[in-house]
Amino acid sequence: MQTFDFRKLTLDHVRELVSWAKQERWNPGSEDADLFYWADPDGFYGYFKGDELIGGGSLVSYSGEFGFMGLYIMKPEYRGQGIGRSLWNQRKNTLLNRLKPNAAIGMDGVVAMQSFYQKGGFALAFTGERHANAGKNYPIHPSVSGVIPENLPAIFAFDKQCFGFDRARFLEAWLFQTQGQAFKFSNEDGLQGFAVLRKVSEGYKIGPLFAESLAVAEALYERCLTAAGEDNVYLDIPRSNPWAVALTANYQTQAIFECGRMYHGAAPSLPIHKVFGITTFELG
Repeated sequence: MQTFDFRKLTLDHVRELVSWAKQERWNPGSEDADLFYWADPDGFYGYFKGDELIGGGSLVSYSGEFGFMGLYIMKPEYRGQGIGRSLWNQRKNTLLNRLKPNAAIGMDGVVAMQSFYQKGGFALAFTGERHANAGKNYPIHPSVSGVIPENLPAIFAFDKQCFGFDRARFLEAWLFQTQGQAFKFSNEDGLQGFAVLRKVSEGYKIGPLFAESLAVAEALYERCLTAAGEDNVYLDIPRSNPWAVALTANYQTQAIFECGRMYHGAAPSLPIHKVFGITTFELG
């Protein structure tokens, strides 16, 4: 097998990976490359043949406490030759070296690749399922409003509880992207949940959608459907949360894609009943 240069990617390289993802109909967001890179500029590596990027992906570290692998993609002409397998293992080992001892790595693996990932030390934790719906106008719940900078401390704390690790740097940009909107649900008891709606190649995606209860999640979901106009709206749920499954049933969504959340090392203990929408399959 040929040997290739394994190198850290620049922002332009990450934009190239996202453009490939768009061609593959992964339906990425219009600002995903820049927002992903901002989260961890040292978190993207790939294989090069001379100056040509032939494959790559994310290996993002959240302060060394937790890692995530995603955006794993090869140019079609380099597939099926064992090159991608070599790249995946080199990415995994590089990420392990970026993390503190015993830190876990997460990833969302497509069904066809899960046996390969299991051989690489990953174990399946739960099934993720993408659901599609059409935008529709709903009355705005009085407790739902747009996120403003003053809300950040509460949102950072709520997100850390649901995601398991601090990712304030990522959220600072993710919540205020130019082609997206972020909504919160607050009442006399404080912040009860929040959601981010972002423009993607075809329609909109919601992620994350974190909420204290099904009622709060539904109010935020309806706000996102209203903001999307008549475009399609996609939500990635963990099927291990029965309330997330109930939400999709209540709104008669269509399940269109399945993957599995997998972990290398001990899976973090998360309040999965509060996770109604996974943020991204690329960064967790």
